[in-house]
Amino acid sequence: LVESADLPRLGKLSGPLTRASLWQGDIVTLKVDVIVNAANEQLLGCFVPGHLCIDNVIHAAAGPELRHECAEYMDAQGQLEPIGAAMVTAGYHLRAKNVIHTVGPIVGNDSPTAAQAEQLASCYRSCLDAAAAISAESLAFCAISTGAFGYPVEQAAKVAISTVDSWLRDHPAADIQVIFNTFSDDATAAYQKALADF
Repeated sequence: LVESADLPRLGKLSGPLTRASLWQGDIVTLKVDVIVNAANEQLLGCFVPGHLCIDNVIHAAAGPELRHECAEYMDAQGQLEPIGAAMVTAGYHLRAKNVIHTVGPIVGNDSPTAAQAEQLASCYRSCLDAAAAISAESLAFCAISTGAFGYPVEQAAKVAISTVDSWLRDHPAADIQVIFNTFSDDATAAYQKALADF
């Protein structure tokens, strides 16, 4: 169990990102108000048993009630979840109180286009809007779209950092700790470089 309040902040930066944190570890061990799930467009979790994607890890830790809530939402919506939107559920057996599900762009083996970069930025803005709407005080972002969806983590980190910074500047009253969560050494290094460049 990792308390969000115990994570070091990015104090060397200027502006609102001084309140943010970069943390490498298993997102389901974080005790935060919200964690972000990089979901698929069905919003029903991963259907590959034992798959190590973030979607599967979060659903496995949360328990079957999470998939049930997502299924009810999708039945009511009547269509696939659009890229760049955000949907809030309870956290169930997670340490987090809530999960925000967002569908990022699928890049594959190509370089991301400007449109895909904007879709990824929309994921971050939508998640922050949703977190603010439920008065969340702490929000942990996974590296959206960088796993099975193929978005290069170096480029995704730049989009994540710049978008979060802009959102926090546009919402000065939002007192929310943002955590950039990474799982691998390579991803952590990419975020560290992006933060240094930023």
